[in-house]
Amino acid sequence: MEIKIGTQLELEPTYTERIEKFRCKVVEQKDNIIYIDYPINIATNKTAFLIDGSEFRATFRTEDNQSFAFNTEVIGRKAGNIPMVMLHCPKVEDFIKIQRREYVRVETPVDIAIQFKDYKYQLVTTDISAGGLAVFLKGAIAFKDGDEVKLTIVLPYANGDVKYVVTDATVVRIVEKDNKKIATIQLTDTDDVDQQHIVRFCFERQLVNRRKELNPFDD
Repeated sequence: MEIKIGTQLELEPTYTERIEKFRCKVVEQKDNIIYIDYPINIATNKTAFLIDGSEFRATFRTEDNQSFAFNTEVIGRKAGNIPMVMLHCPKVEDFIKIQRREYVRVETPVDIAIQFKDYKYQLVTTDISAGGLAVFLKGAIAFKDGDEVKLTIVLPYANGDVKYVVTDATVVRIVEKDNKKIATIQLTDTDDVDQQHIVRFCFERQLVNRRKELNPFDD
């Protein structure tokens, strides 16, 4: 699979609190470099100037209507009839296919704290998405199906950053599986910035999981 000339890319900054999206088109591709026209800020409809070294999550759709994402970085500019921005293009195996549902759920352990009334529990997830998560329960718990709780979710990123998402949530149900109790929890009051943090985290973990599948014997 290759990104064809004329393909529309959508770029989202990966290391910023601001929620921005840019739209651009692929003008040229050579080796591991994608050349795009100057992107347009979707919200303002104005041309954006991207700083060298800026990192983005790029998404695009193929002719057969499949959507993919990859991490990229601005590596320079190229003059010509059409001024172009140069983006790093990773290997095809590092592209992530975007599932056609609201949020992608990734199986990964994440430290969380659950506050319910005067009780507080330090627990670990079994999976997470921007819409909810599942968590292993240990010992006695005070909450039950349908209870409102407050979560603090710890998100460690690949570059060493750590974000803390604090949000209200609802316990959907508590089930027992393989002699372990698992609670599924829906996030109910997550703002756009925190959702973006979780989406970015899930994307990074999905990429790590994909690499492990392709190279099972790597450390």
